[in-house]
Amino acid sequence: MSESQSRSEIDLAFRSATELAAALRARRVGCEELLEHYLARAARWNPAINAIVAWDVEGARERARRADAALARGESWGPLHGVPMTIKDSIEVAGMPTTSGAPALREHRPAAHAPAAQRAIDAGAVVFGKTNLPIYAGDFQSYNDVYGVTRNPWNPERTPGGSSGGSAAALAAGLTGLEIGSDIGGSIRNPSHFCGTYGLKPSYGLVPTRGHVPGPPGTLAEADLAVIGPMARSAADLALGLDVLAGPDRWDARAWRVELPPPRADRLRDFRVAAWLDHPQGALASEVAERLHAAVDAIARAGAHVDAAARPVDGDESFALYLRMLYGVLANGFPPALLEGLDAAWPRLASEDTGLQANLVRGVSQRHRDWLRDAERRARLRAAWDAFFRDFDVLLAPVMPTAAFAHDHSDIATRTIAVEGKQVPYFQQLFWAGVVGVVHLPSVVAPVGRTPEGLPVGVQIVAPYLEDRTAIRFAERLAEAIGGFVAPPGFA
Repeated sequence: MSESQSRSEIDLAFRSATELAAALRARRVGCEELLEHYLARAARWNPAINAIVAWDVEGARERARRADAALARGESWGPLHGVPMTIKDSIEVAGMPTTSGAPALREHRPAAHAPAAQRAIDAGAVVFGKTNLPIYAGDFQSYNDVYGVTRNPWNPERTPGGSSGGSAAALAAGLTGLEIGSDIGGSIRNPSHFCGTYGLKPSYGLVPTRGHVPGPPGTLAEADLAVIGPMARSAADLALGLDVLAGPDRWDARAWRVELPPPRADRLRDFRVAAWLDHPQGALASEVAERLHAAVDAIARAGAHVDAAARPVDGDESFALYLRMLYGVLANGFPPALLEGLDAAWPRLASEDTGLQANLVRGVSQRHRDWLRDAERRARLRAAWDAFFRDFDVLLAPVMPTAAFAHDHSDIATRTIAVEGKQVPYFQQLFWAGVVGVVHLPSVVAPVGRTPEGLPVGVQIVAPYLEDRTAIRFAERLAEAIGGFVAPPGFA
């Protein structure tokens, strides 16, 4: 193989899904040819990072052959016709394992696709694998007793994040064309930040979460706070993924339709931007703060109006509310013995403690009337955000306090994370994800550079409810100003 041929193949692997789909439609590359290219890369590179953990190679090859034949007849299956992709192992794909990293679900092979997976397939995608995550999608790292540890392509000694860590690692390493992840506490946003990729936490309710584990397999109810969304190597791919995934579930589709508003602005200088980059509960490592401030400065130099002092809500109130509501959702999957112990601790912690442990107990053991009071508090916060977005189009915020940290498989209940020499409770890292997630807002994570150690840094681009396209368009224009996805050394 000549040097030019080698470079061409590497470029193909790292192209956006939008570009891949266009190349397939124009028949500049074949569907089977592209699939084999990704499979060959995965055979070479995946063992080092363990991002893709379950496979349907023969099924994907057969579908790719049929996709080629359809194109030869002038038929199109949809906007993802022939694009090879993987899906997070918490989202059900018929006939493939969906373990959510849990040994108890090692043999779970659903009979039907989750709606999100079905929509990708209906749009023409060729699904060839599932990507790794922590057990029950419950960590900022991606390791479990079923499939082992996933490593960050930028530094194998660091985590790719969680819970969609395998998704982001596979994208960053050029092992897949597109991904579908899920997010309740930053699980799309955190890995995108750690791996230098793009992710959309869509507005709550836009994409059905049925077929996601957890809850238990077969769950029909939509969990509060939880979303499913696209992950990719470009902001344009997030728009493509949103178009494919968004829409009501089958029983609502009898009457409901989704017509998302267009972006509020097109050029970077026409956006009204607020920047919220500091809070005592979300203190940042200096190298992360420097990259975020540099990005904000670049946005201002491009002519955008930037306000670094405006704040939409009280961060402390929002975070406490988020934790109570989050733990209330998670309690649905807790074993009875654990719930009994937490209920017993409730009287002692109900009023005297405001720490993370107390919020866990409050959230898990709350009564329905407590949740109703919190639902009203959330409605008032949502109203405050809505008023804030009359004056601003997007808000920029951190994703996590640090760049990708070293693997830590110690007891999750006692873990800490080092931030500027201070040991911070592990779940304090939820702050920036939580203040956005509790009010159901859309958020795009886009890369904004790397630390002196060479680790990626991302920014949250938060937009008004159901104005996901505004956050995506801003991310597109930001990439034009400061650069977007960069492949990690050794993989490109």
